[in-house]
Amino acid sequence: MYLGLSMLALCLASCKTEVKVDETTTTNDTTKVVTTEEAPEVKLDSVAEQKAWEAYMTPGKAHKMMADETGTWTCDMTFWHEEGEPMKATYTAVNKMIMGGRYQQTNYTGNMMGMSFEGQGTMSFDNSTKEYTSTWIDNMGTGMMVMKGKMEEGSNSLELKGDMVDPAYNKVRPCREVYTIVDENTRKMEMFCTKGGKESKTMEIVMKRK
Repeated sequence: MYLGLSMLALCLASCKTEVKVDETTTTNDTTKVVTTEEAPEVKLDSVAEQKAWEAYMTPGKAHKMMADETGTWTCDMTFWHEEGEPMKATYTAVNKMIMGGRYQQTNYTGNMMGMSFEGQGTMSFDNSTKEYTSTWIDNMGTGMMVMKGKMEEGSNSLELKGDMVDPAYNKVRPCREVYTIVDENTRKMEMFCTKGGKESKTMEIVMKRK
């Protein structure tokens, strides 16, 4: 009996996941609730942990791509409403790398619909998840837009997805951004939003390096 119990304990200890069964007995039936717990993470030694953090914090190819955009750009924007002709605006974007070349920060200034416009965006590439994240704030609202996506190896386009607030209808709508490296001195950003289950193009920006 002792040998059998010892072998059972050894089997349970060697399992990668632990399954617990809770029994609740009533006068009519017995209910079993099964829950699965993940096994504890294998603890790394200090050298392996240090190497992992060093790899995570070291700028790579994606960060070099963002650094190549450092400088001043002229941005010609076209945006569409549901009705009427498209509207146009021109503003200036200034790119720079911050935090030791780990993040791109962009400041935008110009005029939009007769109003002074100011916006700020950030772009990051996570070495661990291999994912880009962009954030956006401006003086035309009080919220922050966050979008995430990946760039396929060998591609010149990055697709980001997130949500955009539509204050006119008090709704949050899915949106998609396609950012294309056209050539060394040209970039194009296209924004698509979904309304009523239908996606439509709402904005296009062509950026030229000064």
